[in-house]
Amino acid sequence: MDGRYLAKRPVLGRVDERVVAVVRRLIDNETELSTGTVSRLQRKLEKALLAEYGPDDAPKAPSQATFYRLVKRLEEGKHTFGSARTRRSLAKQPDGPFGTVTAARPGEMVEIDSTPLDVRVVLDDGVVDRVELTAMVDNVTRSIPAAVLRPTTKAVDAALLLAKALTPEPMRPGWSDALRLSRSVLPHRRLTDIDQRLADAAARPVIAPETIVCDHGKAFLSKTFEQACCSLGINLQPAHPDQPTDKPKVERTLQSVGTLFAQYVAGYVGSSVERRGKNADQDAVWSLVELQALLDEWLVAVWQNRPHDGLRDPVTPGKALTPNEKFAALVEVAGYVPVPLSADAYIELLPATWRTIGSAGIRVNHRTYDARALNPYRRVDSGVRSRNGRWEVHYDPYDVSQIWVRNHHDDGWITATWTHMRTAAVPFGDTVWKQAQAIVAERGADPVTEAEIAAAADALLDRAERGPDTQQDPPAARRAAARARSIPEPSWPHPSVEGTNQNQEPSEVSTDRPANSDDDDLADVIPLPVFDARKEAEQWHW
Repeated sequence: MDGRYLAKRPVLGRVDERVVAVVRRLIDNETELSTGTVSRLQRKLEKALLAEYGPDDAPKAPSQATFYRLVKRLEEGKHTFGSARTRRSLAKQPDGPFGTVTAARPGEMVEIDSTPLDVRVVLDDGVVDRVELTAMVDNVTRSIPAAVLRPTTKAVDAALLLAKALTPEPMRPGWSDALRLSRSVLPHRRLTDIDQRLADAAARPVIAPETIVCDHGKAFLSKTFEQACCSLGINLQPAHPDQPTDKPKVERTLQSVGTLFAQYVAGYVGSSVERRGKNADQDAVWSLVELQALLDEWLVAVWQNRPHDGLRDPVTPGKALTPNEKFAALVEVAGYVPVPLSADAYIELLPATWRTIGSAGIRVNHRTYDARALNPYRRVDSGVRSRNGRWEVHYDPYDVSQIWVRNHHDDGWITATWTHMRTAAVPFGDTVWKQAQAIVAERGADPVTEAEIAAAADALLDRAERGPDTQQDPPAARRAAARARSIPEPSWPHPSVEGTNQNQEPSEVSTDRPANSDDDDLADVIPLPVFDARKEAEQWHW
Protein backbone atom coordinates (compact mmCIF):
# COMPACT_ATOMS: atom_id res chain seq x y z
CA MET A 1 0.00 0.00 0.00
CA ASP A 2 1.24 3.48 -0.86
CA GLY A 3 1.98 5.25 2.40
CA ARG A 4 1.25 8.64 0.89
CA TYR A 5 -2.48 7.90 1.07
CA LEU A 6 -2.44 6.94 4.74
CA ALA A 7 -3.95 9.36 7.21
CA LYS A 8 -1.25 11.51 8.83
CA ARG A 9 -1.15 11.91 12.60
CA PRO A 10 -1.51 15.43 13.98
CA VAL A 11 1.72 17.09 15.07
CA LEU A 12 0.40 17.59 18.60
CA GLY A 13 -1.37 14.24 18.82
CA ARG A 14 -4.98 13.95 20.00
CA VAL A 15 -4.74 16.60 22.73
CA ASP A 16 -7.74 18.91 23.01
CA GLU A 17 -7.20 22.17 21.08
CA ARG A 18 -8.37 24.16 24.11
CA VAL A 19 -5.61 22.59 26.18
CA VAL A 20 -3.06 23.37 23.47
CA ALA A 21 -4.14 27.04 23.39
CA VAL A 22 -3.80 27.37 27.18
CA VAL A 23 -0.34 25.70 27.15
CA ARG A 24 0.85 28.10 24.44
CA ARG A 25 -0.30 31.06 26.51
CA LEU A 26 1.37 29.73 29.65
CA ILE A 27 4.64 29.18 27.79
CA ASP A 28 4.55 32.77 26.55
CA ASN A 29 3.95 33.97 30.12
CA GLU A 30 7.11 32.18 31.27
CA THR A 31 9.30 34.61 29.30
CA GLU A 32 9.74 37.20 32.06
CA LEU A 33 9.62 34.74 34.97
CA SER A 34 12.44 32.82 36.58
CA THR A 35 13.12 29.47 35.00
CA GLY A 36 11.00 26.69 36.46
CA THR A 37 10.24 23.06 35.70
CA VAL A 38 7.64 21.30 33.58
CA SER A 39 5.79 20.18 36.72
CA ARG A 40 5.21 23.83 37.66
CA LEU A 41 3.77 24.47 34.21
CA GLN A 42 1.52 21.41 34.55
CA ARG A 43 0.12 22.71 37.82
CA LYS A 44 -0.55 26.10 36.23
CA LEU A 45 -2.37 24.34 33.38
CA GLU A 46 -4.77 22.58 35.74
CA LYS A 47 -5.62 25.80 37.54
CA ALA A 48 -5.96 27.75 34.28
CA LEU A 49 -8.39 25.21 32.79
CA LEU A 50 -10.60 25.36 35.88
CA ALA A 51 -10.52 29.16 35.97
CA GLU A 52 -11.30 29.54 32.26
CA TYR A 53 -13.88 26.82 31.63
CA GLY A 54 -15.21 26.01 35.08
CA PRO A 55 -15.25 22.68 36.92
CA ASP A 56 -18.04 21.24 34.73
CA ASP A 57 -16.88 22.21 31.21
CA ALA A 58 -13.11 22.16 31.74
CA PRO A 59 -11.33 19.77 29.33
CA LYS A 60 -9.40 16.95 30.87
CA ALA A 61 -5.70 17.61 31.30
CA PRO A 62 -3.42 15.14 29.51
CA SER A 63 -1.38 12.59 31.38
CA GLN A 64 2.07 13.47 32.61
CA ALA A 65 3.85 11.65 29.77
CA THR A 66 1.59 13.21 27.13
CA PHE A 67 1.96 16.65 28.71
CA TYR A 68 5.78 16.38 28.66
CA ARG A 69 5.72 15.45 24.96
CA LEU A 70 3.33 18.32 24.22
CA VAL A 71 5.45 20.88 26.05
CA LYS A 72 8.58 19.65 24.29
CA ARG A 73 6.95 20.35 20.94
CA LEU A 74 5.53 23.76 21.86
CA GLU A 75 8.62 25.22 23.57
CA GLU A 76 11.15 24.32 20.89
CA GLY A 77 13.52 27.23 20.28
CA LYS A 78 12.11 29.33 23.14
CA HIS A 79 14.36 28.17 26.03
CA THR A 80 11.35 28.02 28.36
CA PHE A 81 13.20 25.73 30.76
CA GLY A 82 16.71 26.93 29.94
CA SER A 83 18.56 30.20 30.32
CA ALA A 84 16.26 33.07 31.32
CA ARG A 85 18.55 35.58 29.64
CA THR A 86 18.44 33.70 26.34
CA ARG A 87 14.68 33.29 26.63
CA ARG A 88 14.12 37.02 27.04
CA SER A 89 16.53 37.83 24.22
CA LEU A 90 14.76 35.49 21.81
CA ALA A 91 11.39 36.96 22.77
CA LYS A 92 12.58 40.43 21.75
CA GLN A 93 13.59 39.24 18.30
CA PRO A 94 11.34 40.56 15.52
CA ASP A 95 9.62 38.20 13.16
CA GLY A 96 11.50 37.25 10.03
CA PRO A 97 12.58 37.84 7.42
CA PHE A 98 15.02 40.35 8.89
CA GLY A 99 15.78 43.59 7.12
CA THR A 100 19.21 45.13 6.72
CA VAL A 101 20.46 48.71 6.85
CA THR A 102 22.79 49.32 3.92
CA ALA A 103 25.75 51.66 4.39
CA ALA A 104 28.24 52.37 1.64
CA ARG A 105 31.04 54.36 3.30
CA PRO A 106 32.92 54.34 6.61
CA GLY A 107 31.17 56.32 9.32
CA GLU A 108 27.80 56.43 7.58
CA MET A 109 26.27 54.29 10.34
CA VAL A 110 28.01 53.78 13.71
CA GLU A 111 26.63 51.93 16.74
CA ILE A 112 27.61 52.68 20.34
CA ASP A 113 26.95 50.78 23.56
CA SER A 114 28.32 50.03 27.05
CA THR A 115 28.67 46.73 28.89
CA PRO A 116 30.48 45.50 32.03
CA LEU A 117 33.85 43.92 31.25
CA ASP A 118 34.39 40.58 32.96
CA VAL A 119 37.78 41.60 34.36
CA ARG A 120 38.58 42.76 37.88
CA VAL A 121 40.93 45.74 37.99
CA VAL A 122 42.59 47.69 40.76
CA LEU A 123 41.06 51.16 40.84
CA ASP A 124 42.91 54.30 41.89
CA ASP A 125 41.87 53.95 45.53
CA GLY A 126 42.99 50.32 45.73
CA VAL A 127 39.50 48.84 45.47
CA VAL A 128 39.20 45.78 43.20
CA ASP A 129 36.12 46.02 41.01
CA ARG A 130 34.83 45.50 37.50
CA VAL A 131 34.80 48.26 34.90
CA GLU A 132 32.48 49.19 32.05
CA LEU A 133 33.53 49.07 28.40
CA THR A 134 32.08 51.74 26.13
CA ALA A 135 32.83 51.33 22.43
CA MET A 136 31.57 52.30 19.01
CA VAL A 137 31.57 50.06 15.92
CA ASP A 138 31.45 51.12 12.30
CA ASN A 139 28.79 49.09 10.48
CA VAL A 140 30.56 48.97 7.13
CA THR A 141 34.12 48.09 8.12
CA ARG A 142 33.45 46.55 11.58
CA SER A 143 36.26 48.76 12.86
CA ILE A 144 36.28 49.94 16.46
CA PRO A 145 37.20 53.64 16.15
CA ALA A 146 37.32 54.13 19.93
CA ALA A 147 36.82 52.19 23.16
CA VAL A 148 37.24 53.41 26.74
CA LEU A 149 37.15 51.75 30.16
CA ARG A 150 35.57 53.55 33.10
CA PRO A 151 34.35 52.45 36.55
CA THR A 152 30.91 53.78 35.58
CA THR A 153 29.97 55.26 32.23
CA LYS A 154 29.02 58.92 32.39
CA ALA A 155 27.79 61.33 29.76
CA VAL A 156 31.22 62.90 29.45
CA ASP A 157 32.73 59.47 28.71
CA ALA A 158 30.41 59.02 25.74
CA ALA A 159 31.22 62.54 24.54
CA LEU A 160 34.98 62.06 24.89
CA LEU A 161 34.61 58.79 22.99
CA LEU A 162 33.76 60.90 19.94
CA ALA A 163 36.93 62.91 20.42
CA LYS A 164 38.98 59.72 20.57
CA ALA A 165 37.37 58.41 17.39
CA LEU A 166 38.30 61.60 15.52
CA THR A 167 41.90 61.51 16.73
CA PRO A 168 44.58 59.17 15.31
CA GLU A 169 45.84 56.49 17.67
CA PRO A 170 49.44 57.38 18.56
CA MET A 171 52.19 54.81 18.73
CA ARG A 172 53.02 53.95 22.35
CA PRO A 173 56.43 53.06 23.78
CA GLY A 174 56.96 49.32 23.62
CA TRP A 175 54.59 48.72 20.73
CA SER A 176 55.85 46.66 17.82
CA ASP A 177 56.90 48.57 14.72
CA ALA A 178 54.52 46.37 12.75
CA LEU A 179 51.60 48.25 14.30
CA ARG A 180 52.47 51.49 12.51
CA LEU A 181 50.08 52.84 9.92
CA SER A 182 52.91 52.92 7.39
CA ARG A 183 53.37 49.14 7.77
CA SER A 184 49.68 48.24 7.40
CA VAL A 185 47.39 47.65 4.42
CA LEU A 186 45.90 51.12 4.86
CA PRO A 187 46.86 53.67 2.15
CA HIS A 188 49.36 55.46 4.38
CA ARG A 189 50.87 57.85 1.85
CA ARG A 190 47.60 59.07 0.42
CA LEU A 191 46.06 59.50 3.88
CA THR A 192 49.13 61.31 5.21
CA ASP A 193 49.01 63.78 2.31
CA ILE A 194 45.48 64.66 3.37
CA ASP A 195 45.92 64.46 7.15
CA GLN A 196 49.40 65.08 8.57
CA ARG A 197 48.35 63.72 11.94
CA LEU A 198 48.59 60.19 10.51
CA ALA A 199 52.34 60.42 9.88
CA ASP A 200 53.36 58.62 13.09
CA ALA A 201 50.01 57.04 13.96
CA ALA A 202 49.15 53.41 14.64
CA ALA A 203 47.24 51.22 12.19
CA ARG A 204 43.76 52.20 13.31
CA PRO A 205 41.56 54.11 10.84
CA VAL A 206 40.14 57.49 11.83
CA ILE A 207 36.38 57.35 11.19
CA ALA A 208 34.13 60.40 11.53
CA PRO A 209 30.60 59.21 12.41
CA GLU A 210 27.67 60.59 10.43
CA THR A 211 24.87 58.75 12.27
CA ILE A 212 25.17 57.11 15.70
CA VAL A 213 22.68 54.49 16.84
CA CYS A 214 22.45 54.12 20.63
CA ASP A 215 20.14 52.65 23.24
CA HIS A 216 18.20 54.58 25.87
CA GLY A 217 21.00 54.70 28.44
CA LYS A 218 21.29 57.88 30.47
CA ALA A 219 24.80 58.55 29.22
CA PHE A 220 23.73 58.47 25.55
CA LEU A 221 20.50 60.45 25.93
CA SER A 222 22.04 63.14 28.13
CA LYS A 223 22.30 66.76 27.11
CA THR A 224 26.09 66.50 27.14
CA PHE A 225 26.18 63.75 24.50
CA GLU A 226 23.45 65.41 22.41
CA GLN A 227 25.34 68.71 22.39
CA ALA A 228 28.59 66.91 21.51
CA CYS A 229 26.94 65.21 18.52
CA CYS A 230 25.30 68.48 17.48
CA SER A 231 28.59 70.40 17.63
CA LEU A 232 30.28 67.79 15.42
CA GLY A 233 27.39 67.53 12.97
CA ILE A 234 26.50 63.95 13.95
CA ASN A 235 22.96 62.63 13.70
CA LEU A 236 21.92 60.82 16.90
CA GLN A 237 19.39 58.04 16.34
CA PRO A 238 18.10 56.26 19.49
CA ALA A 239 17.03 52.66 19.00
CA HIS A 240 13.60 51.35 19.91
CA PRO A 241 13.20 50.81 23.66
CA ASP A 242 14.33 47.39 24.81
CA GLN A 243 15.24 46.29 21.29
CA PRO A 244 18.89 45.19 21.16
CA THR A 245 18.34 43.92 17.62
CA ASP A 246 18.35 47.55 16.43
CA LYS A 247 22.11 47.65 17.06
CA PRO A 248 23.21 44.03 16.71
CA LYS A 249 26.74 44.72 15.47
CA VAL A 250 27.96 46.52 18.58
CA GLU A 251 26.19 43.98 20.80
CA ARG A 252 28.04 41.11 19.12
CA THR A 253 31.32 43.03 19.01
CA LEU A 254 31.30 43.64 22.76
CA GLN A 255 30.77 39.92 23.29
CA SER A 256 33.73 39.21 21.01
CA VAL A 257 35.91 41.52 23.09
CA GLY A 258 35.06 39.37 26.10
CA THR A 259 35.98 36.10 24.37
CA LEU A 260 38.96 37.32 22.35
CA PHE A 261 40.54 39.69 24.86
CA ALA A 262 39.08 39.67 28.38
CA GLN A 263 39.41 35.96 29.09
CA TYR A 264 43.18 36.13 28.57
CA VAL A 265 43.68 39.01 31.04
CA ALA A 266 44.69 38.39 34.65
CA GLY A 267 41.68 39.02 36.84
CA TYR A 268 39.12 37.52 34.44
CA VAL A 269 36.05 36.47 36.45
CA GLY A 270 33.87 34.92 33.78
CA SER A 271 30.47 35.97 32.50
CA SER A 272 28.60 34.57 35.52
CA VAL A 273 29.20 33.27 39.03
CA GLU A 274 29.13 29.64 37.90
CA ARG A 275 31.99 30.37 35.48
CA ARG A 276 34.11 32.22 38.06
CA GLY A 277 37.30 30.82 39.50
CA LYS A 278 37.84 30.20 43.19
CA ASN A 279 40.26 33.11 43.77
CA ALA A 280 39.49 35.24 40.73
CA ASP A 281 39.44 38.51 42.68
CA GLN A 282 42.95 37.91 43.99
CA ASP A 283 44.29 37.64 40.43
CA ALA A 284 43.48 41.27 39.66
CA VAL A 285 46.83 42.99 39.11
CA TRP A 286 46.14 45.52 36.34
CA SER A 287 45.13 49.07 37.06
CA LEU A 288 42.51 50.84 35.00
CA VAL A 289 45.10 52.82 33.05
CA GLU A 290 47.20 49.72 32.32
CA LEU A 291 44.18 47.74 31.16
CA GLN A 292 43.15 50.63 28.90
CA ALA A 293 46.62 50.58 27.31
CA LEU A 294 46.37 46.82 26.80
CA LEU A 295 42.95 47.21 25.17
CA ASP A 296 44.20 49.94 22.82
CA GLU A 297 47.11 47.78 21.73
CA TRP A 298 44.87 44.74 21.28
CA LEU A 299 42.46 46.69 19.07
CA VAL A 300 45.30 47.75 16.77
CA ALA A 301 47.21 44.47 16.75
CA VAL A 302 44.39 41.90 16.76
CA TRP A 303 40.93 43.24 16.04
CA GLN A 304 41.78 45.47 13.09
CA ASN A 305 43.80 42.66 11.46
CA ARG A 306 41.48 39.74 12.19
CA PRO A 307 39.30 38.42 9.33
CA HIS A 308 35.65 39.12 10.05
CA ASP A 309 32.92 36.80 8.83
CA GLY A 310 30.62 39.76 8.17
CA LEU A 311 33.11 41.33 5.73
CA ARG A 312 32.81 38.85 2.88
CA ASP A 313 32.65 40.28 -0.60
CA PRO A 314 29.60 39.09 -2.58
CA VAL A 315 31.79 38.40 -5.62
CA THR A 316 34.37 36.39 -3.66
CA PRO A 317 32.49 35.05 -0.61
CA GLY A 318 35.20 32.51 0.13
CA LYS A 319 37.56 35.16 1.54
CA ALA A 320 36.79 37.19 4.66
CA LEU A 321 38.37 40.66 4.88
CA THR A 322 39.79 42.34 7.93
CA PRO A 323 38.46 45.72 9.15
CA ASN A 324 41.62 47.45 7.88
CA GLU A 325 41.31 45.78 4.46
CA LYS A 326 37.64 46.77 4.21
CA PHE A 327 38.46 50.37 5.14
CA ALA A 328 41.30 50.49 2.61
CA ALA A 329 38.96 49.25 -0.13
CA LEU A 330 36.16 51.70 0.67
CA VAL A 331 38.34 54.77 1.25
CA GLU A 332 39.49 54.55 -2.37
CA VAL A 333 35.88 54.98 -3.48
CA ALA A 334 34.30 57.09 -0.75
CA GLY A 335 37.34 59.27 0.00
CA TYR A 336 38.64 60.59 3.30
CA VAL A 337 37.85 63.95 4.88
CA PRO A 338 39.84 64.75 8.04
CA VAL A 339 37.98 66.30 10.95
CA PRO A 340 40.65 67.97 13.11
CA LEU A 341 39.53 68.39 16.70
CA SER A 342 40.56 71.79 18.01
CA ALA A 343 40.74 72.89 21.62
CA ASP A 344 37.43 74.73 21.29
CA ALA A 345 35.79 71.61 19.87
CA TYR A 346 37.10 69.58 22.81
CA ILE A 347 35.56 72.06 25.27
CA GLU A 348 32.25 71.76 23.44
CA LEU A 349 32.23 68.03 24.18
CA LEU A 350 32.38 68.59 27.95
CA PRO A 351 29.22 68.79 30.09
CA ALA A 352 27.76 72.27 30.50
CA THR A 353 25.96 74.18 33.23
CA TRP A 354 24.74 77.77 33.62
CA ARG A 355 26.04 80.00 36.40
CA THR A 356 26.30 83.67 37.39
CA ILE A 357 29.66 85.44 37.73
CA GLY A 358 29.83 86.95 41.20
CA SER A 359 32.41 88.99 43.03
CA ALA A 360 34.22 85.86 44.25
CA GLY A 361 34.00 84.07 40.91
CA ILE A 362 31.84 81.14 39.76
CA ARG A 363 30.53 78.30 41.93
CA VAL A 364 30.36 74.85 40.31
CA ASN A 365 29.62 71.80 42.48
CA HIS A 366 30.46 73.73 45.68
CA ARG A 367 33.85 74.81 44.27
CA THR A 368 34.87 78.38 43.48
CA TYR A 369 36.65 79.29 40.23
CA ASP A 370 38.07 82.69 39.41
CA ALA A 371 40.32 84.46 36.91
CA ARG A 372 41.36 88.03 36.08
CA ALA A 373 39.64 87.72 32.70
CA LEU A 374 36.30 87.57 34.53
CA ASN A 375 36.64 91.07 35.95
CA PRO A 376 34.71 92.87 33.16
CA TYR A 377 31.80 90.41 33.51
CA ARG A 378 31.27 90.20 37.28
CA ARG A 379 27.60 90.79 38.22
CA VAL A 380 26.93 91.41 34.51
CA ASP A 381 24.08 89.91 32.50
CA SER A 382 25.20 87.47 29.82
CA GLY A 383 22.44 88.52 27.44
CA VAL A 384 20.95 85.01 27.17
CA ARG A 385 17.31 85.63 28.11
CA SER A 386 16.36 81.94 28.08
CA ARG A 387 18.86 81.37 30.92
CA ASN A 388 17.98 84.49 32.94
CA GLY A 389 21.28 86.17 32.11
CA ARG A 390 23.49 83.36 33.36
CA TRP A 391 26.71 82.28 31.66
CA GLU A 392 27.42 78.93 30.00
CA VAL A 393 30.14 77.00 31.84
CA HIS A 394 31.79 73.76 30.69
CA TYR A 395 33.68 71.50 33.12
CA ASP A 396 35.60 68.21 33.09
CA PRO A 397 34.44 65.74 35.79
CA TYR A 398 37.85 64.02 35.68
CA ASP A 399 39.80 67.26 36.20
CA VAL A 400 38.20 69.85 38.49
CA SER A 401 41.21 72.15 38.41
CA GLN A 402 39.65 74.49 35.83
CA ILE A 403 36.46 75.39 33.99
CA TRP A 404 35.69 77.18 30.73
CA VAL A 405 33.20 80.05 30.53
CA ARG A 406 31.70 80.94 27.17
CA ASN A 407 32.10 84.64 26.44
CA HIS A 408 28.64 85.66 25.26
CA HIS A 409 29.73 89.28 24.74
CA ASP A 410 32.90 88.48 22.81
CA ASP A 411 33.65 85.21 21.07
CA GLY A 412 35.85 82.58 22.68
CA TRP A 413 36.27 80.93 26.06
CA ILE A 414 37.50 82.22 29.42
CA THR A 415 39.51 79.73 31.50
CA ALA A 416 38.94 80.00 35.24
CA THR A 417 41.02 77.97 37.69
CA TRP A 418 39.99 76.59 41.05
CA THR A 419 40.85 78.96 43.87
CA HIS A 420 42.39 76.15 45.97
CA MET A 421 44.79 74.93 43.32
CA ARG A 422 47.73 76.06 45.50
CA THR A 423 46.77 73.58 48.21
CA ALA A 424 46.04 70.76 45.76
CA ALA A 425 48.23 71.23 42.71
CA VAL A 426 47.51 67.80 41.25
CA PRO A 427 44.29 67.69 39.15
CA PHE A 428 41.74 65.24 40.50
CA GLY A 429 38.28 64.24 39.41
CA ASP A 430 34.81 64.96 40.69
CA THR A 431 34.54 61.44 42.15
CA VAL A 432 37.64 62.00 44.28
CA TRP A 433 36.25 65.34 45.38
CA LYS A 434 32.98 63.78 46.57
CA GLN A 435 34.87 61.01 48.36
CA ALA A 436 37.05 63.56 50.12
CA GLN A 437 34.00 65.59 51.05
CA ALA A 438 32.44 62.51 52.65
CA ILE A 439 35.64 61.79 54.57
CA VAL A 440 35.76 65.28 56.02
CA ALA A 441 32.06 65.21 56.86
CA GLU A 442 32.44 61.91 58.73
CA ARG A 443 35.31 63.39 60.72
CA GLY A 444 32.90 65.85 62.29
CA ALA A 445 34.44 69.12 61.03
CA ASP A 446 31.82 71.87 61.02
CA PRO A 447 31.66 73.71 58.74
CA VAL A 448 33.34 71.76 55.93
CA THR A 449 35.49 74.26 54.06
CA GLU A 450 36.96 73.94 50.57
CA ALA A 451 40.49 74.05 51.94
CA GLU A 452 39.85 71.02 54.15
CA ILE A 453 38.28 69.10 51.27
CA ALA A 454 41.21 69.97 49.03
CA ALA A 455 43.69 68.78 51.65
CA ALA A 456 41.77 65.53 52.15
CA ALA A 457 41.56 64.97 48.40
CA ASP A 458 45.29 65.58 48.04
CA ALA A 459 45.99 63.05 50.79
CA LEU A 460 43.64 60.56 49.14
CA LEU A 461 45.54 60.87 45.86
CA ASP A 462 48.81 60.33 47.70
CA ARG A 463 47.48 57.06 49.11
CA ALA A 464 46.20 56.04 45.69
CA GLU A 465 49.60 56.77 44.15
CA ARG A 466 51.40 54.64 46.75
CA GLY A 467 48.95 51.81 46.14
CA PRO A 468 47.50 49.37 48.67
CA ASP A 469 49.67 47.93 51.41
CA THR A 470 51.35 44.68 50.47
CA GLN A 471 51.02 43.34 54.03
CA GLN A 472 47.31 43.32 54.66
CA ASP A 473 45.26 41.65 57.32
CA PRO A 474 43.09 38.71 56.27
CA PRO A 475 39.56 39.58 55.06
CA ALA A 476 37.97 38.35 58.30
CA ALA A 477 40.18 40.67 60.36
CA ARG A 478 39.40 43.61 58.09
CA ARG A 479 35.68 42.96 58.38
CA ALA A 480 35.93 42.75 62.16
CA ALA A 481 37.88 45.99 62.29
CA ALA A 482 35.35 47.67 60.04
CA ARG A 483 32.49 46.56 62.25
CA ALA A 484 34.33 47.80 65.32
CA ARG A 485 34.92 51.17 63.70
CA SER A 486 31.23 51.46 62.88
CA ILE A 487 30.38 51.47 66.63
CA PRO A 488 30.33 55.10 67.77
CA GLU A 489 32.58 56.17 70.59
CA PRO A 490 30.85 57.30 73.81
CA SER A 491 30.36 61.02 74.14
CA TRP A 492 31.50 61.16 77.75
CA PRO A 493 35.21 61.14 78.67
CA HIS A 494 36.63 57.77 79.77
CA PRO A 495 39.91 57.89 81.76
CA SER A 496 42.62 55.39 81.06
CA VAL A 497 44.53 53.40 83.70
CA GLU A 498 48.04 54.76 84.01
CA GLY A 499 51.08 52.60 84.52
CA THR A 500 49.52 49.45 83.04
CA ASN A 501 50.91 47.28 80.31
CA GLN A 502 49.21 47.90 76.98
CA ASN A 503 49.30 44.18 76.20
CA GLN A 504 47.73 43.23 79.53
CA GLU A 505 44.12 42.09 79.61
CA PRO A 506 41.65 44.33 81.46
CA SER A 507 40.93 41.56 83.96
CA GLU A 508 44.64 41.38 84.85
CA VAL A 509 44.97 45.05 85.76
CA SER A 510 45.85 45.30 89.45
CA THR A 511 43.59 47.46 91.60
CA ASP A 512 45.93 47.41 94.65
CA ARG A 513 47.69 50.65 95.51
CA PRO A 514 51.44 50.57 96.23
CA ALA A 515 52.49 50.83 99.89
CA ASN A 516 54.44 54.06 99.42
CA SER A 517 51.63 55.87 97.68
CA ASP A 518 50.95 59.42 98.86
CA ASP A 519 47.31 59.35 97.83
CA ASP A 520 45.99 58.12 101.19
CA ASP A 521 42.72 59.97 100.74
CA LEU A 522 41.70 57.85 97.74
CA ALA A 523 39.24 55.04 98.39
CA ASP A 524 39.93 51.47 97.40
CA VAL A 525 38.52 50.39 94.06
CA ILE A 526 35.97 47.60 94.60
CA PRO A 527 35.18 45.79 91.35
CA LEU A 528 31.51 45.11 90.63
CA PRO A 529 30.50 41.44 90.46
CA VAL A 530 29.05 39.91 87.33
CA PHE A 531 25.28 40.20 87.23
CA ASP A 532 23.54 36.83 87.68
CA ALA A 533 19.84 36.86 86.83
CA ARG A 534 19.03 33.66 88.74
CA LYS A 535 20.63 34.82 91.97
CA GLU A 536 18.90 38.16 91.64
CA ALA A 537 15.54 36.43 91.19
CA GLU A 538 16.02 34.37 94.37
CA GLN A 539 16.20 37.59 96.40
CA TRP A 540 12.82 38.78 95.19
CA HIS A 541 9.87 38.24 97.51
CA TRP A 542 6.48 37.83 95.93
